[in-house]
Amino acid sequence: MLICSLIGISSLIVIWFIPHKSPFKKFAVIGLLFAMGLAWNARYAENRLENILAVELEGKELVLEGRVAALPQSNSSGAKFAFEVDSASSGKENLEHFPRRIYLSWQPAWRNPQSIPQVIPGQRWKFKAKLKRPYGSLNPHTFDFERWSFHQDFGASGSVRNGELLIDKDIAWTEFELRMELARWLLREKIRSMLPDDARYAGVLIALVMGDQNAINQDDWQVFNATGIGHLISISGLHVTMLAGVGASIATFIWRRHTLPLIAPVSKVAAVSGFLTAFVYAWLAGFQIPAQRTMYMVGVVAFALWTGRNPRSFDIWWWALAFVLLIDPMAPYTPGFWLSFGAVAAILYAMGDSSGLIGIPTGKELETHWKHRMLQALSEACRVQAVVTLALLPFTLYWFYQVSIVSPLANAFAIPLVSYIVTPLAIIGALLPEFIGRWLLLPAHASMEYLAIILEWMASWSWSVVWSRQPERWILLISGLGIIYSIHPGPIIETWKWRVIGVSISMLLFISPTPFLGNAKLAQGEFEASALDIGQGTAVLIETANRRLLYDTGPIQGKKDDAGQRIILPYLRGRGIDHIDRMVISHSDSDHVGGAATLLKHIQFDSMLGSLPSANPLLQNLKNRKIPAIPCRFGQRWTWDGVEFLVWHPHEETVFLEQYPSKPNEMSCVLEVRNQKGSLWLTGDVEKQGEAEITERLDPAMLQEIGDRELIFMAPHHGSKTSSSLDLLKRLEPDQAFAQNGYRNRYGHPHPDVRARYQSLEIPFYQTPQTGAQTWLFKNNAKSSTQFWRRDIKRVWHR
Repeated sequence: MLICSLIGISSLIVIWFIPHKSPFKKFAVIGLLFAMGLAWNARYAENRLENILAVELEGKELVLEGRVAALPQSNSSGAKFAFEVDSASSGKENLEHFPRRIYLSWQPAWRNPQSIPQVIPGQRWKFKAKLKRPYGSLNPHTFDFERWSFHQDFGASGSVRNGELLIDKDIAWTEFELRMELARWLLREKIRSMLPDDARYAGVLIALVMGDQNAINQDDWQVFNATGIGHLISISGLHVTMLAGVGASIATFIWRRHTLPLIAPVSKVAAVSGFLTAFVYAWLAGFQIPAQRTMYMVGVVAFALWTGRNPRSFDIWWWALAFVLLIDPMAPYTPGFWLSFGAVAAILYAMGDSSGLIGIPTGKELETHWKHRMLQALSEACRVQAVVTLALLPFTLYWFYQVSIVSPLANAFAIPLVSYIVTPLAIIGALLPEFIGRWLLLPAHASMEYLAIILEWMASWSWSVVWSRQPERWILLISGLGIIYSIHPGPIIETWKWRVIGVSISMLLFISPTPFLGNAKLAQGEFEASALDIGQGTAVLIETANRRLLYDTGPIQGKKDDAGQRIILPYLRGRGIDHIDRMVISHSDSDHVGGAATLLKHIQFDSMLGSLPSANPLLQNLKNRKIPAIPCRFGQRWTWDGVEFLVWHPHEETVFLEQYPSKPNEMSCVLEVRNQKGSLWLTGDVEKQGEAEITERLDPAMLQEIGDRELIFMAPHHGSKTSSSLDLLKRLEPDQAFAQNGYRNRYGHPHPDVRARYQSLEIPFYQTPQTGAQTWLFKNNAKSSTQFWRRDIKRVWHR
């Protein structure tokens, strides 16, 4: 803030004392605007950082009173919602400094699976809840819950134990935002009530009407993304513009009557009406960035009309950009910001001199035959689609690591169907009384069903999607220059050769050295281990110069929420990895095998090594996919690219039995990975019995083989009290240790006794909740180096 003040004061002095025509005055104005923007962002961040839950309140049962502040995410398994806290207490003590806005999850207890009460915006509740500071697993290329919480101004998140409804509707007339949230909830419930209970695409219609995408099935999202029509299944600028046009038309029809035009011109009244319609609908749609952008652009046009100005297209775009950034400085951290503003900027730039943009004739073209005008409209529409597809290529790959090859074909019939049939029917049906609206929503849903049949067929084509790693920023810059030239305005036929060269340059986005050079930063005999911040579970990716091994696949919660889908797959996609040579499953516990089924659908594995009972579904899954499965047993060893892999446990006669004689933890597959300088031990959930067996195997000859290598040790069973035995630690003498465990997990891992044991032996002990994802690099000529993702954001390296 001090820097902002100094820059601002200096700029004001320059502006005040320097003559008007001096060139320095422009720089002073820029400096003043820069200082104002910096100060605004600093204050924005400061307000949110002051809203964080105190550390000492984490995990305590608190009594909270307040209101539901936004549209809840509700389904059969419970509800998640924003809660505005008016008062908080711990026991008999009232808490003074407490977050004003938190994120709560209310799910029925498994012992009493009765449905929870309906949670509605504006209700006043008294909750008993346990909270924690905003925390989420932190890995490259995955969803950042902490950033999202900061953006939404949530100072804490937690779970509701029980609640008491105090007031069913507690909304003042002046609370416009909360009233809009209640209107959104009523509209969502109305749409649900008008459709059959088994209507698969009810969530899609809700998303098209009001922007709430939470009810859309994840399988359907995969189809929409694979065919490149995901941008249609939301509130787009086209929807807002369409409704703004309807509002303006209604105002025009009414205002033309009698002497009303003498009070104010029809065009000005229509402009205001269009803006007000866009304003209300943008709020009804959840004030998403595409809706905001369109609303501001309509507002700028209306203001220009009232003040007699004639703004250029890009002036309108710039004003909308300024308004979005002013209200929401965190907007650039969202994909919607770049996709929305990028698409419009590309269209304005590429179609700037098009006399017949989207088929609207001007001048002499009014006399042209209608067939010619239709052909012109079709050609311009095709050009717009091509421009948008090319322009959004860098953003799509950067955020989602994929490009749909069938997107132009799918959009060719999906855009008209969704934009001009499904969406209007859904919006009108939602706004009309139920006995009429139902007969509009049903054909809208039927249209989506028929569209989905075609889209699923197209998504099933093996070449429908091209996956690529997240592009480097220098590649984004160079390819962006090529795209800018390839879509520049003017006749295409005369410059098609240079445009093709521009498109060819943009193909740098798809070039990844991995398939040709392997892991370029790893030489023969070197390897890298990435211990993902997976929560209460295990997942470690081992990479040599040309090979990869995945040790465990993380946890699963419920039927569909698995770490493979949430963390491991996005991480692999972002790295451009679609093939792994070997999957190692330490044992059958769900926090180690939970993501395997998901990964097998999307990643090619050559083999599996593990300790699993013969009836485990994963073995049948592997058999169906013709992937060899090998029992893990002591003595197995192989070498990849000069890196040795050795199995230390279970015993050498292990096979896939129907039931093992000991519990699964004790059968964990313990794997050592070593090169000339370093040794990494991956231990699964092995406990004292298994550790004792390993200790026996570590005879002097074996220890001499390990030698003086630097030893990095995974704390067995996430650091539980039943593992990390003193005998094993003294025998191995690790140089460093780490544990993968969940933040404030219910098991208390790692146990205080275990932490104290590592500390007493002077072994540095790193836990993923504090470090985020850990990357351990084992070179040939130096000790291992570590990069901790949570600290790397602050540019701190640990060696």
